[in-house]
Amino acid sequence: MKRKIISIDETKCTGCGQCIPDCPEGALQLIDGKARLVSDLFCDGLGACIGTCPEGAIEVIEREAAPYDEKTVMETIVKQGAPVIKAHLEHLGGHGQTAYYNEAIEFLIENNVPIPDHKPPERQKPVPFGTRSARISPAPVCHAGPHEPNPFAGCPGSSARSIPRESHPAGPRQPSGTGPSELRQWPVQLALVNPSAPYFDNADLLISADCVPFAYPGFHAEFLKGRILIIFCPKLDKDIEGYIEKLAAIFSGHTIRSITILRMEVPCCGGVRYIVEKALAKARVTIPLTEKIVTIEGTTQ
Repeated sequence: MKRKIISIDETKCTGCGQCIPDCPEGALQLIDGKARLVSDLFCDGLGACIGTCPEGAIEVIEREAAPYDEKTVMETIVKQGAPVIKAHLEHLGGHGQTAYYNEAIEFLIENNVPIPDHKPPERQKPVPFGTRSARISPAPVCHAGPHEPNPFAGCPGSSARSIPRESHPAGPRQPSGTGPSELRQWPVQLALVNPSAPYFDNADLLISADCVPFAYPGFHAEFLKGRILIIFCPKLDKDIEGYIEKLAAIFSGHTIRSITILRMEVPCCGGVRYIVEKALAKARVTIPLTEKIVTIEGTTQ
């Protein structure tokens, strides 16, 4: 494919190495006293290295090149630690690369790598359909607030799939009321709950992704019983920062005995734990925390 990628003029390059730290993706190395592009896969073509070259030896050109691979890059990035991860995320965000940014966030969640504090991408202005930039620009993401995108908006777990089941007629398969409800309060949606509600005092919290009760048949008996419930969706809900603030108010304003996180196996659902951990850090409290993952087939891991 033809795309933008850096080009290094070897006659100008002195091998000073100043460009190397500005390429956390690992596309540049010093070889035989010259800066070299070691793999097209690692170069995003955004040119972060250009500004630090004192000789003007680096430029961005358009040529045939292998597609940039964000997940391959992330395998290199995470080995370098949180500061490099942060620099890479802000590098993508600063250039409006929301699609690559979402892929990077998904990689961190899938591999249980903590997401460092960083400045996420700014909201981009829509581009008229049919222009060249509209064809090559990444798809927009859901936004968590006036300035911050929802980092869990892009998710491969949203792809359609069928789940084979034994065929049964629609409707109840046992007498109504056989399984009692274990719900102890209302409302349950995080956007609606009052952080000052007295039912949070000395509570064991169940913080669940929206889809879990539909996927897991034992939700009431095995998880909800004896707990206060909070539900939200880290992918579709927009006010992620607001959720962190509200949970932090609950955690700091009450004695919470324990937190159980219940989420689906899909990568974006890892945002439930991310939001809870951010809220705990903001509240500056330590609460016993356990996490259970529910598969799409309706089992627990």
